[in-house]
Parts: sequence; C-alpha cells; structure tokens
Amino acid sequence: MERFGREYARLCAAAGAAPQEAVLRRLREPDGARGRLDLAAQSLSLQTCSALGRLLPGAAPFAALALGDCGLSEEGVRLLLHGLCSNTTVKSLDLKGNNLRTMGAEALGKLLRQNKSIRSLTLEWNSLGMWEEGFSFFCQGLRANNFLQRLDLRNNQINHQGAGELAMALAQNTSLQELDLRWNNVGLLGGRALLNCLHSNKTLKRLELAGNNVPGDILKAVEQALDHNQDRKAILSEAQNQVNILSKEVLSLKDEKNKQFMDFVDTVDKQKEEKARSEKMSAARVSQLQEALDEQYSIMNSLKTKLQMTEAALALSEQKVHNLGELLNAMKQEQNCVAECHFRELQQQKQEGADREGRLLHDLSAASEKNLLLRNQVDELERKCKVQQDQLFQVKQDLTNTTAELKLRAVEAEERLETEKRKFKQSLEDMESLRVKEVDRMTQHMEASERSMHNRIQRLEAIRISLEEELSQVKAAALTERGQAEEELIKVRSQARLEEQQQLQHLKEKLRLMTESRDEAQNCCLKQKEMVAETQAKAKQLSLYADGLRRRLDELQQDLDSKEEEKVTELNKVKVELQEQIGHLEAERAAQDGLREKIAALERQLKALSSNHREALLDKEGEISLLLEKLRMKEAEISRVREEEAQRASFLQNAIMAYVQGSPLGTHSSRK
Repeated sequence: MERFGREYARLCAAAGAAPQEAVLRRLREPDGARGRLDLAAQSLSLQTCSALGRLLPGAAPFAALALGDCGLSEEGVRLLLHGLCSNTTVKSLDLKGNNLRTMGAEALGKLLRQNKSIRSLTLEWNSLGMWEEGFSFFCQGLRANNFLQRLDLRNNQINHQGAGELAMALAQNTSLQELDLRWNNVGLLGGRALLNCLHSNKTLKRLELAGNNVPGDILKAVEQALDHNQDRKAILSEAQNQVNILSKEVLSLKDEKNKQFMDFVDTVDKQKEEKARSEKMSAARVSQLQEALDEQYSIMNSLKTKLQMTEAALALSEQKVHNLGELLNAMKQEQNCVAECHFRELQQQKQEGADREGRLLHDLSAASEKNLLLRNQVDELERKCKVQQDQLFQVKQDLTNTTAELKLRAVEAEERLETEKRKFKQSLEDMESLRVKEVDRMTQHMEASERSMHNRIQRLEAIRISLEEELSQVKAAALTERGQAEEELIKVRSQARLEEQQQLQHLKEKLRLMTESRDEAQNCCLKQKEMVAETQAKAKQLSLYADGLRRRLDELQQDLDSKEEEKVTELNKVKVELQEQIGHLEAERAAQDGLREKIAALERQLKALSSNHREALLDKEGEISLLLEKLRMKEAEISRVREEEAQRASFLQNAIMAYVQGSPLGTHSSRK
C-alpha cells in the first residue's frame, strides 16, 4: 500500500497538482493491510480520480474499494471506472451517494462488460433510474456480465420501465445471486416483469422489493421462485458432489486394475524365471541320465563281447566232447526241462504284466470318466451362468464384494496351478505357449476394460449434459405433474426397495450355489491329482523293479564269469565236471535271454505308461486353463453388469431429481 501511495503522489506531481492529504492518509491506514481502501466521504478532485484511474489497471494492493459519498463528477467517475475495467484484484466496489447520471451509468455498463473480478457492487442513493438511456446501458452491461454476485440498487428511483430493462438483463445473467431494489418505484408492472424473469434466471437467490408498491401476491410468488432457485442450487451442488465421488471411484478402480495387472506381470516374470531354472535343472538331470545310459550301453557291449568269447569256448569244447554224446543227450534233456521252467516263469511274468496293464487302463478309464463328469458339471455351470446373466441386470449394490472374492479365489486357483506346474517339470515346455496366450488374453482384457470404462465415462458425461438440458424443458410440465410425481415417487421407491432386496437375496443364493459348484470342481481336480500321483508312484515302482532286474543281470553276469573261471581250472581234471559246467552255462544263457526280453518288455511298458501319463496331464492342464478362462469371462461379465447398473442408477437418480425439481409454487407447498 505504501508503494501505491508513492505512485499516486508521483502521478499527481507529474500532472502538476498536489496530492490530497486525506487520500494519502487513507493509503497509510491499517485497513490497507487488510486489503481495503476506504475513501468514503472524501471529496476527490478530478486530478485524484485521474491518478487513481491510471493506477487501478492490473493488480492493485487491495480487494475492496469504498468511494461512497465522495461527490464524484461525471468525468471523475468515468476515469475511475475506466481504470477498474482491466483491474484483476478488486472484488468489492462501493459508489453509493455520488449522484451518478448518464455518463456514470454508461461507464458502469462498460465496467460490467469488461471487468471479471468484481463480485459486489453498491450503487445506493444514485438516482440511476431517472436517466432511462444511461440505465439501459447499465442493464446491457449487467446482461453481459457473468461474474457479479451482489448488486445494491436501493433508492435509485427505478420505475416500472427500468424494472423491465433490469428484468431482461436478469433473464440472461447467470452469476448474480443477490439484488437489492428497496425503496424504488417498481410498481405492479415492474414486479410482474421481475417475476417473469425469474422463470429463466435460476441463479438469483435473494431479491429485496420492499418499499416499491408491489402487491403482496407478487412478492410471495417472487419469494417462492427464489426458494425454488435455492433448492435447485442445493440439488445441483449435491449432484456435482456425487459426480465427483463417482469420478474418484472410477479413478480408484483404474488404479486398482493397473496394480492388479502389474502384479500379474510380476507373477508371470517370476514364473518365467522359475521355468528357466527348472529347465536348467532338467537339462542337467537329462545329461546325467544320458551319461548313465552310456555307461549301461558300454557295460552291455562288454557283456556281449564276453558272450561271444564264451560261445567260441563252447564251440571248442563241443569239438572236444563229441565222443561223449550220450552224456550230452542226457544233459540236453535236463536243459529242456530247465527251459520249460523258464518258459513258465516268463508266461507268469507276462500274465502279471498284462494284469498290471489292465489295472492301469482301468485307472485311466476311471480318470477319463471323472473328466467327463467334470465336463458335464462345467456345462451345467455354464447353463446356470446363462440363467443368472438374465437376472443380474437388475442388481444395483454389493457387487464389489463378490467381485473381490472371486478375484481372490481366482488368485488362489492360479497359485495352486503354479504349485502343480512345479511338480510336473517335464510338461513345462508344453505349458509355455498356454502361459503366453494367457498373458495376451489378460492384456487384451485389461485394454478392453479400460476402453469400456472410458466409453462409459464419456456416455455418463453426455447423459449428464443431456439431462441438464432436459431439466429446463421438464420444469414447465412439472408444474401440473408435481403432485402425481410425488405419489408415484413414493410407490416407485417402495417397489424399488422391495425389488432390490429380493434381487440381492436371489443373487446371494446364486453366488452360494456357484461357490459350492466351484468347490466340487476343485475337489474333483484334487482327486484327479491324487490319481496322477498314484500312477507316478506306480511308474516309480516299475522303474525300481527294472533297476532290480538290471542288478540281477549284473549278478548273473558275475556268476557267469566265476563259473567260466572254474570251468577253465577244472577242465583238465575232470571231463564230467566240464560237461556239468557246460550245461550250467547254457542254462544261464537261456535265463539271460529271457531276462533281456523281460527288460525290453518292461521298458516298452514304461514308455507307454509315461506317454499316457503325459497325455493325461496335458488334457487336465487344458481343462484347468479352460475353467480359468471361463472364470475370467464371468468376472468380466459381472463387472460389466455392475457398471451398467451404476449407469442405470445414476440415470434413475437424475430422473428423480428432475421430478423433484418442480415449479416455484410446488417447492413452496412441499416445504410447508
């Protein structure tokens, strides 16, 4: 404020006039620190008005300017108001008791058209109504202004013609909230004009008409119209608050969806890392198994060479013992007996293998039947979901809890699937494509949900704009339909509450049935997993049995080597012992061939069982992925239904608000 005073003194000195001491004192008073410049009852010269008019454009160090009873001339008023046209800080202007005339009224009209900061204007005791042309300019400025909120026109000798001009200005003004016209000469015609303008002006909340010779019925009608405007303002503010709350909820839902998507991406990355680690471990395990197989192959080759050597030795021994034909025939008979025994043992083992295959096939058929039962249950669930979709369109509340529970359960199902996938490391390569497809589906689903959310928000905005436009059109018809609308509103509310309660109970029952069916499906999946574990245990037992056979083969080979050594040492001593050794060697050879055949058959059985198990696991994983996809589709449908119900609820609420906003007479009667 001190700087403002120095600038004022400088401008006065530049104009060749002395600054007024009263003005300088006012500029130095403490009120200036509170943002108010009070020059009331000070006789301001033309030079002072010119200097202040040059200082007022832009930002002034005060928000209120009091120039009441200053005896301002027409030129002084014009200079001051011209400076205020481009001012951005003055919120309140007081010009009462300055006897403003035509030029002052025109300057006020220009001020109202150009200034965007003044919210309160006091023009008491100025006799503006005496100058019809100037007051018309003032009303034109008021018509174009959209920032002024309070206007004081007391004791301005405004007649019914001036009231008509003022009414036309108020019909197009959208910011004025308080207007004081006390102690003028508005009369009956002016009161009617002001009453008619209130049908189109919905922002004016206070209009003082005391001392204007206006009839009491018009005053009551004006009061009712103002009450209606106040009610409309309160309803609009409440609607705006609800719109803000809904927008915040939409933003929170977007943030939650983004967080869920990021969490899902993190879990997918973790799964990829775990898969890479498991692949490395499986590769190392495969390399170890390959090395073991190579060792076994080398051992088998060495055994083959030893067998060839023994066959050569046997040929030599056959040439040497040709003379002992009778003894050899007897040994051959014994050998035939031993062969028959081995053949019987082989038949028994084959029968046991066939029985095992039959049991495994029976288990697989039982698993397939269970899979068929699960598919039938899934079809039943789909039919139930289709029936529920027709009923879910009328639900309005409590869907957020159900969707959250479904999401948590879906996350639990995914975690269980991840644990199962860790157990079956051999099928990780087949599951990679399914995971990639699942990630793509989730991303597409998230993008589609975001697009749908944006579209619904735009549609809500369009509906809100259209309802605001229809609000003004419905008011005329609502004058006669107000009473009927209130009765219908009570009926509709009661019916809506009953329907909502019934729908909520029905929905809870359906959700309970769905959870029970989902639990049954999960139990069936667990049973199938137990069957798979049992088959794996059986496969492990078969592998252990094959290992035992291999060890038995090694033991037999060792016995064969020992017997060969004994044959070489004892061949020179006793020929009978040599023949017995030859018979033993031939028997062992036949047993070895039988064991080889058994090993080959068991390996084929193991390969067949492993391929069948792998196919069954792949089928089950595919079925589980289909169930997860259906669950996601159901979640998407539930979210879509919730959004549609929210949209319907907002539309119904806006319609009810439109009915509630009746005519001024209706609102007054309802308030009583």
